[in-house]
Amino acid sequence: MEGQLAAPRWYLIQCKPKQDARAQEHLHRQAFTCFRPTHCVTRLRAGRKQQHVESLFPGYLFIQLDQVNDNWLPIRSTRGVSQLVCFGGQPAAIADELVEDLKQRLTSPLLPEPDLSAGDRVRIKSGNLKELEAIFLAKDGTERVLILLQLLQRQHTLSVPLDSIDKL
Repeated sequence: MEGQLAAPRWYLIQCKPKQDARAQEHLHRQAFTCFRPTHCVTRLRAGRKQQHVESLFPGYLFIQLDQVNDNWLPIRSTRGVSQLVCFGGQPAAIADELVEDLKQRLTSPLLPEPDLSAGDRVRIKSGNLKELEAIFLAKDGTERVLILLQLLQRQHTLSVPLDSIDKL
């Protein structure tokens, strides 16, 4: 296979605790191509809701490396980096399709949220309670809702994923 150049592959880096962004920044400064999937979360801090960007895979990031042309030695000593993930002493390559799929999912527009108001009747469309009807009470975070379910002659308040209900 002389004369053939290996295409760059994606690998996984384990970062030091809570230093994913630092590792990504310092690797970029060294001209490495990195990908750290992130998402926006709402947290309650000091009685206020605040939006924060967090890693989708805390403690890890993807790095694209060429086995022939890239110098892998500085990676281990980069601030925020703990180690390159290896199996059997060899760096574990990640399928390009996986990384591309992640990138596409993170850039695709989100589905519109159903227009729900307190008191609306909903139907559960997945899980053990599939096809049961309930009453929508309120949102419980960004991806969950509270519903009121009449079951065994009692009313139960449940928190379920937003995408597991349909408005009737």
